[in-house]
Parts: sequence; structure tokens; C-alpha cells
Amino acid sequence: MKRLLLMSTMMLLSLPAFAGEETWKNVAMVDVACSSKVKADPDAHTKACAQQCQKSGFGIVTSDGTFLKFDENGNKEALSTLKEEKKADHIRVTVTGEREGEMIKVKSVKL
Repeated sequence: MKRLLLMSTMMLLSLPAFAGEETWKNVAMVDVACSSKVKADPDAHTKACAQQCQKSGFGIVTSDGTFLKFDENGNKEALSTLKEEKKADHIRVTVTGEREGEMIKVKSVKL
């Protein structure tokens, strides 16, 4: 009985570490300044524009059209990823992090 109670407690304590993390796969990454302008067709947004507007920060446009802004770490990850991108537009990424309202506390951004 004590073992069962101990194991149950350990499982419950480990849940918060995994509960908030999400992954958004193959989503369009755009800068904050252009997010409302390109919402209808985020794939047409160019790499050059995103680099020019990088000071506004970055985020993703989800499949339902919601724009989720990145935290400071996410902006750094996005800029690094953007520099690796070879395409001129249609910038698609996979983002892992924790959503807090309309913002993502980003763990990783990958092409």
C-alpha cells in the first residue's frame, strides 16, 4: 500500500513538467510587424521582409489563423533559424514550447 501511494505521488509530481509543452509542426513563421498584413497568406511573406522587421520579434500563424508571438528566447531562435533558411518565402518551422495566452515560451524553433 505504501509503495502504491509513493508511486502515485511521484507520478503526480512529474506531470507539471510535461503538461504545458506543445509542438506546432509545419507552421508559418512571420515577424510581428507584418503578422496582421500576411495573416491571409503567411507563406507569401518573404525572408527579406522578416529580416528587415526582426526588431519587432517573431511568431507563428497557426492553421486556424491565430498569431502566437514568441518570447525573447524564441526571437533569438527564430532569427538564428531564419539565417539558415535558403528559401526566399514560404518559411515553415516546427516550434516546441509552452503557450501562455497569445505568446509561446519557446524551447526550440527548427526548419
